[in-house]
Amino acid sequence: MVPLLFLFIFYFFSLWLLLAAFIYSMIVMGTHGTIWHHRYCTHRAYQFKNKFWRWFTQNLTISMVPEEIYAISHHVHHAKSDQPGDPYNANGGFLYCFLADVNHQPIAKDLTAAEYNSTILLMSHTCVTPNSYKNYQKWGSIVHPGRAILACALNWLLWYGIFFLIGGHGLACALFGAAAIWAIGVRTFNYEGHGKGKDKRKNGYDLNKDDMSVNQIWPGIVAGEWHNNHHLYPGSARSGFLPHQLDLAWYYIKLLHSMGAVTSYHDSKAIFMKRYHEEKVKAD
Repeated sequence: MVPLLFLFIFYFFSLWLLLAAFIYSMIVMGTHGTIWHHRYCTHRAYQFKNKFWRWFTQNLTISMVPEEIYAISHHVHHAKSDQPGDPYNANGGFLYCFLADVNHQPIAKDLTAAEYNSTILLMSHTCVTPNSYKNYQKWGSIVHPGRAILACALNWLLWYGIFFLIGGHGLACALFGAAAIWAIGVRTFNYEGHGKGKDKRKNGYDLNKDDMSVNQIWPGIVAGEWHNNHHLYPGSARSGFLPHQLDLAWYYIKLLHSMGAVTSYHDSKAIFMKRYHEEKVKAD
């Protein structure tokens, strides 16, 4: 993506393309990450009617993160949040979180056949086709590299073609460059979202007390990622529970549900609000 980013900056740059890149990187890519990788691939917070709508949602934006890299490590994150073994542990420092996808997000390379089958089950509802145990031992991944590369290449060709038809090479380079910015910036989220290793939770607002996750305004607005709320109810298709907590990811899921493309979802707002008011009364 970096060469396309440089082409945008040094050859195609305009303020309108910059605005498009900002919106695509901050809002579109961020919200899609929450919709697909976070709430569906990891937490199964909602169910699609059929494979088409699952594929459509998977490829709603430029593909930047393999599903297994995100989903499997995210299960570990919730099981060991802010503890040794947490792949996003903010106590490990900025670089520990920033380089997580390289250093400690990939699945273990020495799983037994039973452990590997259990890992596959965590991904069984997604579109990915898993390796046999023999191929897992060879490649060290759930998805065969050939399949992963082909799926990514087709996604990139599709979106470059669409962007080119809409706005030429300038728009395509701007938005692909924006995807690169998102892929770099998203690495910083869990370090910030867990208080940089310090307890930055606000009483009466960050209600989950089991880890150091906090609700941040900017990630919440642009991606629906109200992180403390999410850690409180990880299986919820909505994490923006309070009136000011905008949740664009939830709006997409709700829209698909109204269209019949999503058949069911979990929504923890009612139980959250009950607990929120109870805690507020106790605090008062």
